[in-house]
Amino acid sequence: MAGGSGAGAGAGAGAGAGAGAPTTRRQLILAVPALLIGILSALVLFALDELSGLLEHGIWSALPAAAGLDPSSGWYIFTVLSLTGLAVGLVVRYVPGHGGQDSATSDLISPPQPLRALPSLALVAVLGLAGGVSLGPESPIIAINSGLFVAIMARFLPKVPPQLTVMLAAAGTVGALFGTPVAAALILTGVVAALPSGGELWDRLFLPLVAAGAGSLTMTLLAHPTFELGLPVYDTVAPIDILSAAGIASVAAVVGIVCILLFRVLHPLFHRIGNPVLYITLGGVVLGALGALGGPLTLFKGLDQMAELLETRSAYGVGQVLVIIAIKLVALAVASAAGFRGGHIFPAVFLGVAFGILANLVLPGVPLTLCVAAGVLGLVLALSRDGWIALFLAVIVTGSVVLLPLMCLAVLPAWLLVSKAPPMIVAPPSLPAPTAPTTPPLPAPPPASESGPKPHPSTAPAPESGSKPHPSTPPAP
Repeated sequence: MAGGSGAGAGAGAGAGAGAGAPTTRRQLILAVPALLIGILSALVLFALDELSGLLEHGIWSALPAAAGLDPSSGWYIFTVLSLTGLAVGLVVRYVPGHGGQDSATSDLISPPQPLRALPSLALVAVLGLAGGVSLGPESPIIAINSGLFVAIMARFLPKVPPQLTVMLAAAGTVGALFGTPVAAALILTGVVAALPSGGELWDRLFLPLVAAGAGSLTMTLLAHPTFELGLPVYDTVAPIDILSAAGIASVAAVVGIVCILLFRVLHPLFHRIGNPVLYITLGGVVLGALGALGGPLTLFKGLDQMAELLETRSAYGVGQVLVIIAIKLVALAVASAAGFRGGHIFPAVFLGVAFGILANLVLPGVPLTLCVAAGVLGLVLALSRDGWIALFLAVIVTGSVVLLPLMCLAVLPAWLLVSKAPPMIVAPPSLPAPTAPTTPPLPAPPPASESGPKPHPSTAPAPESGSKPHPSTPPAP
């Protein structure tokens, strides 16, 4: 890391990392909008969470209670998810903005979407979250905040590059999602380190960390987000644990790769139908059938469900946990392929926890906490293609820093498997498919000047938008 290079590095940095470094004055001036973007990103996330929570309560609690229905029954789950698919399909087909860009065709951090697309994107995201679709909120909320703040900054601070605003909005949102700026720093480190200019690494991370810190503190004050589960304390490392962690993480990564391959097969099949009302409704019907088979535990983004699964794990055998994993894996692939808007990280964490429980049932001599950490590591690594965020989630889910050295070793063989697999992203129908996965998952910018791409590239889902399947984030000043 550049900050630890010491005084001797300073003499030779002029033409290297220090070239184009922002001045302290500029960093402090831009810290003010970065702070505001972080706070407002958390507020937008909180508002969408609250809205989807209210709708979820109405659909899954108030309505069945008033009608004397059982919301956990198979037919009720099937009906709700089928109607959710129909509602999302109608929005994508008829509402202006058409639900924004399909999450399956964009990276987690992408060029800003047009302002006109954001209301419909927020609507389909809320419908999916409340209706029990097996996707997380991270992709749509980052897209919403990026598009919103790029438009605001273009109006009030036009000299701030939109690429920088996108990074600040993403950092603030990620910090709020995970309740800590560390997550944003890890996700963005690979991006900013690959940029050809802009000073040393921590010069480039300075403003995103301001936004991430503001976002995480704001969300902590509002909602106290946490991923930590009540797992047994792991405080003693045995030599065999190194092999156990590497083996479990590698097998979990293979499970994640299976999900990716299934998604890449299903996506063109759904979209070949053409009409989003038809193919998203069909996706909802399939999700409803899967939910009816797997029960409420296999619905939603999985954050509450993974805690429930862990608490009731003694009631499940190997076969039952296998069924839960299989249903959730297929549901994630179907939801991603059928046009629902959402991310993969939250469902990947659920799958990782379930896989860890399965590993502990098969190998009872391996500590449960180690099994869960390795399961989360492998699944998140495969589905996000980001080793930093996989390591981060493996540690915060278990709450054990002692596991970190083991996870740092376990991630290496798992990455060798993941690096040979395709990413969980496809090109829009009008563009050729990606020929190779990107490493890191957010590709480096082209070797161009600091002007970068056009300030407002269109990423709407219409074929004429011409958005690239793997957009990059050019350097901030």
